[in-house]
Amino acid sequence: MDDEVHRAFETLAIHAGQEPDPATGAVVPPIYQVSTYKQDGIGGLRGGYEYSRSANPTRTALEVCLAELEGGARGLAFASGLAAEDALLRTVCAPGDHAVIPGDAYGGTYRLFAKVFERWGLAYDPVPLGDVAAVRAAVRPETKVIWVETPTNPLLGVADIAALAEVAHEAGALLVVDNTFASPYLQRPLALGADVVVHSTTKYLGGHSDVVGGALVAADADLGERLAFHQNSMGAVAGPFDAWLTLRGVKTLAVRMDRHCANAAAVVDMLTAHPAVEQVLYPGLPDHPGHETAAKQMRGFGGMVSFRMGSPEAAVRVCERTELFTLGESLGGVESLIEHPARMTHASAAGSPLEVPADLVRLSVGIEDAGDLLADLRRALG
Repeated sequence: MDDEVHRAFETLAIHAGQEPDPATGAVVPPIYQVSTYKQDGIGGLRGGYEYSRSANPTRTALEVCLAELEGGARGLAFASGLAAEDALLRTVCAPGDHAVIPGDAYGGTYRLFAKVFERWGLAYDPVPLGDVAAVRAAVRPETKVIWVETPTNPLLGVADIAALAEVAHEAGALLVVDNTFASPYLQRPLALGADVVVHSTTKYLGGHSDVVGGALVAADADLGERLAFHQNSMGAVAGPFDAWLTLRGVKTLAVRMDRHCANAAAVVDMLTAHPAVEQVLYPGLPDHPGHETAAKQMRGFGGMVSFRMGSPEAAVRVCERTELFTLGESLGGVESLIEHPARMTHASAAGSPLEVPADLVRLSVGIEDAGDLLADLRRALG
């Protein structure tokens, strides 16, 4: 696309990296289900393609689109969000280095740091990222990465991306932001000073619970090139059909996120007024400690809602009683999901500083009719 023309997010989601196929005029990028490519003489690569681990036209379309949506220099698509995280950490860190991670983070990210990279020699400290002074105090001379989730999973804490970017860059470290919960439609961390954005594209970007994938978007082209080298060397790339499914989901990201946010706001209003609910965690609430920061750096407050029931038994009971809210892990699909993080997505954090409250319930609010969702939750709450 013409770099001189500024186009809105909704337009980029449909067109960036997705020019009509030059061979047939197909308006949707084809699924190049191919492993290797005919070369025009030795070393004469047609379009730069030689082997689909290194590059594939369908994956390229997704990578270009994601880079434009995040405002980055280079996008890279992986087989899963954790594959993207693994490639990033092995690119920018080495044994003996240190990372600052969220005191509240996705259980799989914590497991990667605690069970895989710590054995490799990467030290880490979990810190409440809403406290900029605490983050600064945790930084060491060997700190290479400050890892941010905002909003966090599952407690929906909010971190000031611009302030943490200053802390990271003062220390010569990179600021990495997992933007999965917000999506690039609601939040663009690179514009706020982040160096790399991480996504589980399984979630809002794919949006239909039918594909697993991950992505990195780098602000700097040189870092993007280093990440691409490791992506190819390590090989956990998105397959062409997975890339195609994700790209299809991205086309409707803006309209879906608007509906996710509207439905979540209705759910929050109901939950805050319900006598069985002890506490509602949502950045859109004025009394949320990160509300002002979220309002400043996000277009909307998202479709994720967590709440506490006062006891583990009550939390489990609600999870077992819903019908439209399907009991299941993951998030960000068009259908609504409910889960008990302590026993499901965050079981790997049990007994650690990142252990989540046992009475916590997490909702991924879908795009169904809001009235039906509210009725389902009211029945489950009793």
